[in-house]
Amino acid sequence: MVPVHAACVLMSLAPLLVLGVPPIWTQPEQVHLSYPGEPGSMVVTWTTLNKTESVVEYGLMGGRLFDMSAKGYATLFVDSGEEKRKMYIHRVTLTGLKPAATYVYHCGSDEGWSDVFFFTALNDSASFSPRFALYGDLGNENPQSLARLQKETQLGMYDVILHIGDFAYDMHEDNARIGDEFMRQIQSIAAYVPYMTCPGNHESTYNFSNYRNRFSMPGQTESLWYSWNLGSAHIISLSTEVYFYLEYGLELVFKQYEWLKKDLEEANKPENRAVRPWIITMGHRPMYCSDDDQDDCTTFDSLVRLGLNFTKPPAPGLEDLFYHQGVDVALWAHEHTYERLWPVYGDKVYNGSKAQPYVNPKAPVHIITGSAGCREKTDPFNPNPKEWSALRSTDYGYTRMQVVNATHLYLEQVSDDQYGKVIDSIWVVKEKHGFSSWF
Repeated sequence: MVPVHAACVLMSLAPLLVLGVPPIWTQPEQVHLSYPGEPGSMVVTWTTLNKTESVVEYGLMGGRLFDMSAKGYATLFVDSGEEKRKMYIHRVTLTGLKPAATYVYHCGSDEGWSDVFFFTALNDSASFSPRFALYGDLGNENPQSLARLQKETQLGMYDVILHIGDFAYDMHEDNARIGDEFMRQIQSIAAYVPYMTCPGNHESTYNFSNYRNRFSMPGQTESLWYSWNLGSAHIISLSTEVYFYLEYGLELVFKQYEWLKKDLEEANKPENRAVRPWIITMGHRPMYCSDDDQDDCTTFDSLVRLGLNFTKPPAPGLEDLFYHQGVDVALWAHEHTYERLWPVYGDKVYNGSKAQPYVNPKAPVHIITGSAGCREKTDPFNPNPKEWSALRSTDYGYTRMQVVNATHLYLEQVSDDQYGKVIDSIWVVKEKHGFSSWF
């Protein structure tokens, strides 16, 4: 018979013995979609802690559930924190999808399946009028706009989400558990519509490893820069962070710039611009802003705008390239505010006309939308903005955009502080596109 004191010792150790056995984690979680850029396709990405097969079972809504199946692959991601936590990132590409058809799916393996989700395959027609929600700087703590975005996405209000950098605050923290929890939080958005991203400064730890491993954007750059087409728009996602984290390689500035130049030149070929006349860019740190925080965009010689003159050779900035290649709309975040600019180039305003500044504007239109909500709260504005600042708000919120057709693009700002009220809206109207449209 075990003595009473020995039994007590064993009982006191029981929680430690239980805690010492790690759970088996074959259940899929953190499910999110992305568009790989090929018509009729969609990528499903998810995470497990243990290695399993990577399978998506799917079918047309209203038809037989899961009558189609696709297999993919899992990549081991080892976080660089103290615990060196391991997780498997699964990716499956669905192909042959019917444009505008809605599919029901789940993902996983015979060791565990996800909840059932649905998505609508993107319409690959150039006459499609896609609807976007766009924002940056959304965190695990104080994600004020999240619930409204979750509900609106599930109501079918958006075809695509654009998250313009800064996730979770920060994905690497607590040995990447903050990243896990953030990806669970956005699942109720990202499992239903493509969640397209670009990197921000809060992803920089361990050379952007959490960002590069968790997302599945088009191209072969680990989601750092890429482009894709939807409706009458050519959309370019880029990394402004290459200008600031030179310890990860000055060559990345030049590599991205050369890729961007070639991509824009290809998009500007007459036969391509005729089909996709709108060129829209998204990058985290703006060229311009009027926040009172000494960020790069508050200075005249912004690195993103003008480049690096202290390197050998000097690294070019983005503004001249955008202007000469006829970029129509530039979307940014980083500043925890909303700011709409008048058409601007070279620090000067180039409105279409005094009465209709966004009708045939003579320079790109910049929008800053970084107030979705995070632990750093919102930013203050400089009380004396420059003349290119058209409208500013410190409300938490996000932006909606619709590329209506070849000549009309609509933007509006939603205030979460004001219960979803639209506090700003503009139509950008362009009868012609490209460099020649500035004159």
